[in-house]
Amino acid sequence: MPVLRGIHHVKLPVADVGRSRRWYEEVLGLEVEIEFVEEGELRGVALREPGSDLRLALRHEPERARALSGFDPVSLLVGTHAELKDWAAHLDDLDQPHGGVVQGHQGWVLVGLRDPDGVELRLYTLERHDGGQELGHEGGSR
Repeated sequence: MPVLRGIHHVKLPVADVGRSRRWYEEVLGLEVEIEFVEEGELRGVALREPGSDLRLALRHEPERARALSGFDPVSLLVGTHAELKDWAAHLDDLDQPHGGVVQGHQGWVLVGLRDPDGVELRLYTLERHDGGQELGHEGGSR
């Protein structure tokens, strides 16, 4: 069986590409890698976290964005419980509403962070409650 190496990127629908772009830059620290301009209009952006392989794409699709409002299609990976608390403090400094850090099934989760279209993004730790790491992340190999 061929091997899958991970996720290349996640594409999210948005109602306003410019507004969402600013939010993802300011709140999550992502940077624009590619702009998709069609017929002279910005229709999407590919964003990347500097120094990592994390990529998110935003695409102008207002109806689909409305349909996803309140849903949590993406959980972003954070290393440790302490780092997750740092994220909560960062969001508080930005006056960005969120539901706080809670204990998940294996690790800890920051819940209730919503983008401008109401799509929830969760931040989930790699660190488990027992102090270990999730399987498959012990050093990046399988």
